[in-house]
Amino acid sequence: MNNDDIKILICEDDLSINKLLSLTMEVEDYNYVAVQNGKEALREIISQRPDLLILDLGLPDMDGKEIISKVRGFSQLPIIVVSARGEDADKIAALDAGADDYLTKPFSTDELLARLRVSLRRAKFSGNNQNLLTEVTTFTNGWLKINYLSKCAFVNEKEIHLTPIEYKLLCLLAENLDRVMTYNYLVKEIWGYYEEDFSALRVFANTLRKKIELDSNYPKMIQTHIGVGYRMIKID
Repeated sequence: MNNDDIKILICEDDLSINKLLSLTMEVEDYNYVAVQNGKEALREIISQRPDLLILDLGLPDMDGKEIISKVRGFSQLPIIVVSARGEDADKIAALDAGADDYLTKPFSTDELLARLRVSLRRAKFSGNNQNLLTEVTTFTNGWLKINYLSKCAFVNEKEIHLTPIEYKLLCLLAENLDRVMTYNYLVKEIWGYYEEDFSALRVFANTLRKKIELDSNYPKMIQTHIGVGYRMIKID
């Protein structure tokens, strides 16, 4: 797929940054639409079905996290947050709402483009059924079951809803049952690049726990190795 076959939606109320992002997309030959408020962004998402959303959180008419939550109600559109809010709490809230990635202003356009390409590749992979075919179609560990063909997970035979990143993290841990997976390895496999800040990974590990553990206050399946990574424990 050529870049001009991909439609990027930019939602940024700061006119100078909006122009910078627009120029960046234009130089890279992406098809793009730029808006300056949340209502316009939602209209574009519903009517034009873009391939990726670049979203500022501090919009004049609504908070960006509200947009993320609304979009996640009907779409798995890749969302990259670009925000001046650099506190961990803001990152966690946006990721928890369903964002796929988070960049803090000021940012490098090269880094933004790298993360954009990773998100687009991940979305394309998720939608390609051929990549899901495997000799092993199911995984079972205690009360957890994964059906790789349908990309569904079940707890005590009841289907649970997972975001694409939660599902990817779950599969990585399941494929390496009883092995410690380092933070660096997991971040590289999920996002496609190395990152020294593991707050996003911790967010998704915590939300995944809440969905698959019988009691998330006393997790038995996903074990944290502090300073190292995570391990899925084999449940008899």
